[in-house]
Amino acid sequence: MPGDERYAEDTATWNLAHTHRPAVVVGAACVADIQAAVRFAHAHNLATAVVATGHGAVLPADGAVLINLRRMDTVVIDADRRRATVGPAVEMQSLVDAAAAEGLAPLTGSSPNVGVVGFTLGGGLSPVLGRAHGYAADHVRSAEIVTADGELRTIDAQTEPDLFWAIRGGKGNFGVITSLTIDLFPVTRLYGGGLFYGGGHVGPVLNAYRKLAADAPDELTVSFAFLRLPPLPFVPMPLRGRFAVHVRVAYLGSATDGERLVADLRAAAPPLIDSVVEMPYSAVASIHADPVDPVPAYEVGCLLSDFPEKAADALVAAVGPGIDTPLVMIEVRQLGGALAREPRTPNAVDNRDAPFQLFAATVGAPGMEAAFWPALSQVVDTLAPWVTGRKQVNFLTAYDTTPEAVEQAYDPATYARLARIKAAYDPGNLFRINHNIPPRD
Repeated sequence: MPGDERYAEDTATWNLAHTHRPAVVVGAACVADIQAAVRFAHAHNLATAVVATGHGAVLPADGAVLINLRRMDTVVIDADRRRATVGPAVEMQSLVDAAAAEGLAPLTGSSPNVGVVGFTLGGGLSPVLGRAHGYAADHVRSAEIVTADGELRTIDAQTEPDLFWAIRGGKGNFGVITSLTIDLFPVTRLYGGGLFYGGGHVGPVLNAYRKLAADAPDELTVSFAFLRLPPLPFVPMPLRGRFAVHVRVAYLGSATDGERLVADLRAAAPPLIDSVVEMPYSAVASIHADPVDPVPAYEVGCLLSDFPEKAADALVAAVGPGIDTPLVMIEVRQLGGALAREPRTPNAVDNRDAPFQLFAATVGAPGMEAAFWPALSQVVDTLAPWVTGRKQVNFLTAYDTTPEAVEQAYDPATYARLARIKAAYDPGNLFRINHNIPPRD
């Protein structure tokens, strides 16, 4: 409780922009702890929030029951069936390493310390395997979940199929996931890394990027980011205190074919750093090199219907080299391929038709949401002719907590079905400190 010795430690999140001040925090070590916490919250009419790795914090859990899952981080690999069963707080790199020991790989995001469960239930966009295999949510086999009544349910496509459909895309709205069983893939290596260019070459680099993305096979994923990194020791020397274009490459084919595919990109300009090489799958986090230490982060994201030359020019004019902006990163991710196809087992992940995603982020002190909003919203406004008006669940941010904003992640029929299932399993909206889907009969 507030004032107790470990209260600050067990309420801490990865995104330091958000501080939780719950009425009580429960450090769960087993499923029974979670059930007890949920039943206590239900009995006292208190909202229930969950923290695992802390990446998904978007609202303060003030006055709530906060369940800290960080002690539940078990990974079990079933190599014969190519599956993994993970606890609710397993970090992505832990799963990657455990699967790699068996010659297998999960669908991973760009960050090594994001939680596997939160990543997967929010869709799970992999910048390495996604275009070849779809979303991580498409490859969930079963789950165990504590619902608002405190009951532990084991669900899959045959057992409570509505709830199983809803959690895959509905994220934390339906209960506390205590374990998740997911598919693994026989991937041990790839050709990938980053190409960093100075701001003076942004035009030819983006032209080469767009051409490569337009003709890319499903085994290739390319994205780019405008970076403004500080002149600090942890930043590689060529990138300190300057604008740079970071093109990320992940190719599942041979290194020879990969070199041929990115040849024009390499020839577009002399790179400051070229780290694109043959690598073990266990090193995929090095491609994006996302920050791993906790920071106060402020972000926006949206889906794009296209990224033509006019869009690239508009982005450069608004936030390219020489422009004064507090934004640290503006990225465009390539989607398409298997990400655009419906899965064999349907789920609530929508908006699959967009070929690109825009994401922008910056770092500052806590409480700077209003200060950074003009710069973040400007990026979206700049690309307004190509913004679809839809979003992905995992890229909803702290600026997207209204019901209208959450609805942008779903088709109307999907959202209505999610609201009905919410009414069946959480009629009192116990789980509402999130991108909330209110119950609706």
